[in-house]
Amino acid sequence: MPTNVQEIVHRTLPTVSVIIPTYNAGPGFRAMLQALWNQSLRPHEIIVIDSTSRDGTATVAETEGARVLTVDQRDFDHGGTRNLAARAATGEILVFMTQDAEPADGGLLEALVRPLADERVACSYGRQLPRADANVLEQLSRSFNYPAEPSRKGKADIDQLGIKAFFCSNVCSAMRRELFKDMGGFAEPVIFNEDLFFAAQCVLAGYEIAYAADARVVHSHNYSLKQQFKRFFDNGVSMRRNEWIYQYSSVNKAGSRLVGTQLKELHRGRKWHWVPVLIAESGAKYLGYQLGKRYNRLPASWCERFSMHRKIWDKLQTMDTGVTERG
Repeated sequence: MPTNVQEIVHRTLPTVSVIIPTYNAGPGFRAMLQALWNQSLRPHEIIVIDSTSRDGTATVAETEGARVLTVDQRDFDHGGTRNLAARAATGEILVFMTQDAEPADGGLLEALVRPLADERVACSYGRQLPRADANVLEQLSRSFNYPAEPSRKGKADIDQLGIKAFFCSNVCSAMRRELFKDMGGFAEPVIFNEDLFFAAQCVLAGYEIAYAADARVVHSHNYSLKQQFKRFFDNGVSMRRNEWIYQYSSVNKAGSRLVGTQLKELHRGRKWHWVPVLIAESGAKYLGYQLGKRYNRLPASWCERFSMHRKIWDKLQTMDTGVTERG
């Protein structure tokens, strides 16, 4: 017999499979797994799909009770690797996380899953809080992209939001396993934006995307200018290879609004010495993105050198240049 009301409530909640792709996850990974097991909505299983790490990540995962699947580092693909883990999952809800996303509290999974009780919602994604060492630009970026207020986006929002209507992040996201299967899973092979493309497919099919602001993870990066260039190069490549979604990128111009917001906040905080950094960072992003959109005019060796995910280019080069990965 149930001992209390909380036990009755939790028996009605769906089972959750947490999926985490890893590669040399580092010393903080053990604490992340422990935090996931200690959630108010305890995972049915944690599946770690490891790309032949050299730092003992797989051993740590097994020690902490996770199921471990292994793929060769050369075979990693943002979409295909997650699809492989999803096919092995048995939970009703798939939660995708990255190895460096730390649960901010014990209510992460429960808050992330809650919006999926409404069958109109296909995906939910959580709020990303900056780490203690995040620089001021990264702090402003996180607060801009992940505000404190929850929201929902659907087909009716495309005219106003453009591609932002499809925004979803696999740093911390959730979706029903059966719907994920029915929608065909993530695009593969894909160099970037597998979460955005899946969310777009759902929105265009009439579903909604929920931003669960109460589902919080600590996640940020102090990228160098070179890393920003590479990241946005991959973003541009990804968009060009998916012309079906690229058409929506001209609306809203969220990137320009982010820069404007950052400039205002730097001025208000009298942090003028960060303005040249912002200008340089914005230039690196813009150049990377523009070159990425034109990747099919560049030598293959340049594309690999410019990319943050160099190993996937063998897969991409086996496909016809410029065709869509899904459409």
